[in-house]
Amino acid sequence: MHLAMKRLSSFLGGQWLAGSGAAVALTNPTTEAAIAEVCSTGYDLAAALDYGRRTGRAALRELSFAQRGELIATMAKAIHGAREELIALAVENGGNTRGDAKFDIDGAAATLSHYAELGAKLGNSTLLADGDAISVGRTARMAGQHVWVTRPGVAIHINAFNFPAWGLAEKAACALLAGMPVLSKPATATALVTHRLMEILAPLLPAGVLQLLCGSAATLLDFARPGDVIAFTGSSGTAKALRAHPNVIEHALRLNIEADSLNAAVLAPDVDLSSETGQLFLGDVTRDMTQKTGQKCTAIRRVMVPSERLDDVAAALCERLDAIVVGDPSRDDVRMGPVATANQFRDVRAGITRLAAATDSVRGGTGELAAPRGVDNGKGYFINPVLRSTRDAHNCAALHDHEVFGPVSTLAAYDGTATDAAALVARGEGGLVASAYSDDREWTTRFVVDAAAWNGRLFLGSAKMAAQSPGPGTVLPSLIHGGPGRAGGGEELGGSRGLAFYMQRCALEGDATVLKAIVGGAA
Repeated sequence: MHLAMKRLSSFLGGQWLAGSGAAVALTNPTTEAAIAEVCSTGYDLAAALDYGRRTGRAALRELSFAQRGELIATMAKAIHGAREELIALAVENGGNTRGDAKFDIDGAAATLSHYAELGAKLGNSTLLADGDAISVGRTARMAGQHVWVTRPGVAIHINAFNFPAWGLAEKAACALLAGMPVLSKPATATALVTHRLMEILAPLLPAGVLQLLCGSAATLLDFARPGDVIAFTGSSGTAKALRAHPNVIEHALRLNIEADSLNAAVLAPDVDLSSETGQLFLGDVTRDMTQKTGQKCTAIRRVMVPSERLDDVAAALCERLDAIVVGDPSRDDVRMGPVATANQFRDVRAGITRLAAATDSVRGGTGELAAPRGVDNGKGYFINPVLRSTRDAHNCAALHDHEVFGPVSTLAAYDGTATDAAALVARGEGGLVASAYSDDREWTTRFVVDAAAWNGRLFLGSAKMAAQSPGPGTVLPSLIHGGPGRAGGGEELGGSRGLAFYMQRCALEGDATVLKAIVGGAA
């Protein structure tokens, strides 16, 4: 399939608008051919945000949680109905294999479905009770009650290139159920999927509830106002600039950030590689290295292995990686496609070079790939899966200081104790997810106690859960997604916890019967 060149418009103020100014090309990372373009200037962003605050907010205010959930369910069904079309676009614009594209598209629909079901459970209220009423006077007549209410502004969502469908859906699901209208800004390089998603969803939603900005968001935050919130997924460099934006500082705007993460997988000394737990470990590391060409925020970057097991694990992983066919992702016999952009290609190669100066090569050298399957010679942004190792993990700064956002992982020796493994995990200075593989409950408990404060999620692999495991790289809507420190310090999803960012907690104080009437049947 080859897409004719098209210009991606933005959906702002209730209409599709073509931008002006210099065009930025979107490319097919397999062929390097331009397939679409985006122009970033000529938009009245202040008016778009005001439209969301005024028109979108008014529409959502009239809806209960259950009714908002019905809207979100409609979005999920529409995405599922356009699944094949969206998968084809992801292969073309993102370099995804069909399996990688399904991971994004199906994840978007599943997350929306989860929040649709949550809306039904929350029922016909428009506010949430936070705990029970408490007595604050001499008698039970004087009471206090904490509640969550919708914030009055617009949710500004700035998403990363690697999940153009799921990125929009998982943020929008929480915001819309909480009652906040959304202005979503996808990464330009892979915006084709998001743009088509918006074409599908816009006719299904009330005016102003969901807007789309294609192109640069350079001046968007200049028009943010008190009551607005900002959720960002992307690089730590951009996150730093957002934190320092004058409007964010002046108006104390809520800012949720998901940035870099040197996620770790730890093999405990009790696990034999041939066991069910050992096979789970090897499968998860291999999949996270190669799924979406390693371009997942949850991908495993550091693999902690007991010192005496390092060579065995290296050999087992190499055997699995050797079976990964790299090439044109539209082919059925290809398991891994290119990275998404020329910039990503350069960044990954530079990151591998940095690692190579401090670690030993196990597989893939510095990422050179001579002949990707089904690809014209010299074309495409292809990287060989790269596995490196170090026996001096505590003194290997390159291992812990920089995330290589591609099919790259490093084996790191540790002394076998949960405490030492957790100390190495902590050297990443905060992560989205760390995984530990053990059937020794005492070892696992020690690891959790030492490692939990450094991660948003801990995945605990064992024989008893292996058959049901989605793997550490799968973000579930029922569990929080985010992490401390380097990972950005934010939280998203987590079922009803994901609504809190878009709501204000307020303490009500007054007559107990009045408070009871206000709260009513609120969940």
